[in-house]
Amino acid sequence: MPRDKDQPAAVRVYTVCDESKYLIVRNVPALGCGDELRKLFEGFGEIDEFLPLDDEDCEPFTDVYLIKFHQVNNARFAKRKLDESVFIGNRIQVSYAPQYESVNDTKEKLEGRRKEVLARLNPGRSKGSTVTSAVSSSKFIQQSKPFPSTVSSNQDYFPLESMNQTVRLVREKLNKIESDSETLKAGSSKKPRIDNRRRI
Repeated sequence: MPRDKDQPAAVRVYTVCDESKYLIVRNVPALGCGDELRKLFEGFGEIDEFLPLDDEDCEPFTDVYLIKFHQVNNARFAKRKLDESVFIGNRIQVSYAPQYESVNDTKEKLEGRRKEVLARLNPGRSKGSTVTSAVSSSKFIQQSKPFPSTVSSNQDYFPLESMNQTVRLVREKLNKIESDSETLKAGSSKKPRIDNRRRI
């Protein structure tokens, strides 16, 4: 049924409770490729548990795996990058599995999220400090410092070599563009044209 023009658009609610350290990976080919799948996911962070789930419903000739990451951020990044990606001919489906969390896992996740939000609101303050009022938080947002424009090009930022190669390639291209623009600015010996006639 089409939405009426006068009705406001639907809003999708995001909650940290939907996220989890635990991921379920479905549609993995049943070829005994668990080690390859583990290596693929280990590229995004340290894995605490990696188990095949035999009791889960799945398509014929496919397996389902449960993966527990050490940190929620690693699980979030892995899900974002690998969901609906192709693995040995099958499009794998990665989803969060908060139903496998213990009470301590949930407390740790919520506390970590609280610290992340406070760090974003108060970039100049130390970790663990609390926001005293809405006025002080808006003051810190307005006074936030810009990010550095350059970073060290010798440092590897990702655990996968292919990701680091991509970063190096982008840096090389950006440096080339920057040097070309500086050369054009310094060596422009042409006179600016006075009229707007086109050359033939």
